[in-house]
Amino acid sequence: MCLAVPGLLLEARGEGLERTGRVRFGGVIREVSLACLPEARVEDYVLVHAGMAISRLDAEEAGQVFRYLEELGVADSQVQTCEPAPEGAA
Repeated sequence: MCLAVPGLLLEARGEGLERTGRVRFGGVIREVSLACLPEARVEDYVLVHAGMAISRLDAEEAGQVFRYLEELGVADSQVQTCEPAPEGAA
């Protein structure tokens, strides 16, 4: 089963195929490729599959995905949030 998960883009750097970013998935931060999503900006929610951001989505859509994952028992409601990271946190 393949699963794409939304996360909050905290930082973006690089250009073209070398573009990467740090994305927060609840309490976990991972480095992902932004090569396929040049329009992604910091504080956007991005949908990530296999380490690559594949689309942007708004906070409401991201929240709905988190609720679905929680219903399936694969997300911890205490770490999944659709609120931006606190100032200075990352």
